[in-house]
Amino acid sequence: MSDVYVIGTACTPFGKFADKSFKDLTREAYLQVLADAGLHDGDAIEQGWFGNCGMGTFGQACIRGQVCFTPLVRERLFPERVPMINVEGGCATASMAFHGAWKDVLSGQAELSLALGVEKTFIAEDPARVQEIFDAGIDQLDRQEWIDYYTQAGARAGKPFAPKAGGGTVFMDTYATQAAYHMKKHGTTQRQIAVGASKNHAMGAKNPLAQYRFEVSVEDVLADRVISFPLTRAMCAPIGDGAAAALLCSKRFLDGLPVPVRERALKVRASVLSGGKYRDLDEPGLSRVAAQKAYRAAGLAPTDIDVAEVHDATSFCEIYQSEMLGFCAAGEGGAFVESGAAALGGRLPVNLSGGLVSKGHPVGATGLSMLHELALQLRGEAGARQATGARIALAENGGGVIGFDEAACSIIILDASR
Repeated sequence: MSDVYVIGTACTPFGKFADKSFKDLTREAYLQVLADAGLHDGDAIEQGWFGNCGMGTFGQACIRGQVCFTPLVRERLFPERVPMINVEGGCATASMAFHGAWKDVLSGQAELSLALGVEKTFIAEDPARVQEIFDAGIDQLDRQEWIDYYTQAGARAGKPFAPKAGGGTVFMDTYATQAAYHMKKHGTTQRQIAVGASKNHAMGAKNPLAQYRFEVSVEDVLADRVISFPLTRAMCAPIGDGAAAALLCSKRFLDGLPVPVRERALKVRASVLSGGKYRDLDEPGLSRVAAQKAYRAAGLAPTDIDVAEVHDATSFCEIYQSEMLGFCAAGEGGAFVESGAAALGGRLPVNLSGGLVSKGHPVGATGLSMLHELALQLRGEAGARQATGARIALAENGGGVIGFDEAACSIIILDASR
């Protein structure tokens, strides 16, 4: 098996782009990732992995990647006859595409593999289609199972499960129930959640690719419109559009590249997936399982991580995932965030991109956008968001829900020390 390296990453700006098509966003991310890798063309690419969740609501349920890459093939920007595998795993879709490209190279089946994710979730004229995209991330074949599960959990958390009809996705209500239970059990406060949200909005204000580029004070986060208590709007990720990509290669391919490209390459120390289940509220989540597997694979511990991007679909998630990833003890995530440990300059900076709540969350592109941020950090190219001396980075990305677990979770660890 070959060591695997990331030689290029890319991310488009995230936002509401009614005038940009899936093909437009795909082209933008693809050409950017070629340029970042120092490649004049994509002729050496042997495999493509294409991540997307919602294109079916636009009428393209199958062969999504092949359709989006057809103009690029015609223009000889992407090689002919290269297979493209379509991936869909909720919010973890782009990380699954990365995992597929990593396995291509790890197994020796390819010297250079592409992962690309793209999404459009902003459909101003048809909110029902937006709802359809997100509803696909929870069981639609046996809805009563999760309704009963969340109802029982709400009783334990002291927060009745009562999602508003037509009031958005059910996911914010499930996160709110988990947050309420964490507050009840561990004494976590709404203000601690707000501190995390304010921190990430401050980072998003420094990120030229972020959907929300403005700061929000802790007080203003708390005063914002309640989505599902204790979560306010400023604590929740927005809908939006965007694309992101990565190019992964073998050591042999890397050795044939120019020195400037080799010097920016990042080694993949681990890429791990885990699957969700209906678990008890007190049982650790699947990200704990995935993280432990990733640490073992990489020969690392949580204390070795210098910078991280975690899946903060709500700002409570950053508190919870900090515990699951071993950055702090169980029940101490609120204090960890509130202390400044997760801020720029803190002990372990988290979500310096602005996180999903500020950078944005175009579902099928999110995981690769996290890796793009970590690549910038490890290469010392993050500008005003730069963490000092970062050498090892971790991305945690979850997708869909099975009870209080994500349906799938990805942990990827990158290393700038080659």
